[in-house]
Parts: sequence; structure tokens; C-alpha cells
Amino acid sequence: MVAQLETPGLNSTLSLPYSVEGLVQVFTSSQRSFFTSVMAQALRIAGQGTPVLIVQFLKGGIRQGHERPTQMGQHLDWIRCDLLRYIDNSELDAAESQALQQLWQHTQKVVNEGKYSLLLLDELSLAISFGLIPETEVLEFLSHRPPHVDIILTGSQMPQSLLDVADQITEIRRSHQP
Repeated sequence: MVAQLETPGLNSTLSLPYSVEGLVQVFTSSQRSFFTSVMAQALRIAGQGTPVLIVQFLKGGIRQGHERPTQMGQHLDWIRCDLLRYIDNSELDAAESQALQQLWQHTQKVVNEGKYSLLLLDELSLAISFGLIPETEVLEFLSHRPPHVDIILTGSQMPQSLLDVADQITEIRRSHQP
């Protein structure tokens, strides 16, 4: 994973004898029980000093919008949609829709500023599936992100277009029934 390499700060440049290009990783499953392993990867990378941003699009309930990120250590920021509830369908009122769009716009802005080297977009596929974030905007964002940024996309129902641009796809399946 490229995010383990030292990456440039906002006002510096990284000089390596080779070019480093970030990866797009997809973690998908029909069950919603794999966030722990993805989160462990983000914590490990942040613990090594790489700036990490975790964005949870559909989780709310704790008043943790982009203005109030949870900071876990010096290198990990975690933000959620500033909602009072968990989003489980496409039916949002105007305030909820605005909160989700603000989170998406903020995410694009800080990544394009070069603030983070690893970006974890949790349940992005469901936000796309519900029609809350346009798939074309996500593809545009992925193709124009800073070259050193690794991105992890999670969720069930991952659109084929995102699978097509992924460098690595991990499908988590249950091997037995409880």
C-alpha cells in the first residue's frame, strides 16, 4: 500500500527516485460486518504517521459533521454526516440532503488540498445506490485526486464503474452460516 510511504505536507514536495501513485481499493460484501478490518488498516497507517481521513456517509446520530471531526491520534480524522439518524434509504429531507452534500463537498476539497494520503469512504456505494451522491462525480473525483492519495471504498452494491477503476477488489463472504 502506497500510503505507508512518507507523503508531502501542504507546503512541501516529496522527492523520490520513482513516481508513487495512490491505489483505489474496494472492500465489498453482502453483509455489513467488515468495517473493523478496514478501520484497523486505517489506524495502522495513521499510527505510522500518514494523514488519514475516514468519512462515513450514512452514519449519523452523534453530531459529528465535517466541522467537528473526531481526531484519533495526530494523523487520523474521522467525520460523519451531521445527521440525527442513520441513512438507510433515499428518502432524505432538505436538511439531511444538504448535510450529506456538504460532507461530500468537504471531502473532495480537503483531499484535493493534499491534506490526506489515505481516504476511507465508508458505505459510499450505498450513497450512490440511493442516488444521494452521483456516480459520475465519484468517478471524476477519483480520476483527478492528487496522485499520491490512496482511497478505500466500502459498501455493498458497489457499482461496476467503481470496480472497473479499482486497483484491488476485496469481496468478503461468509464461509459458513451461524
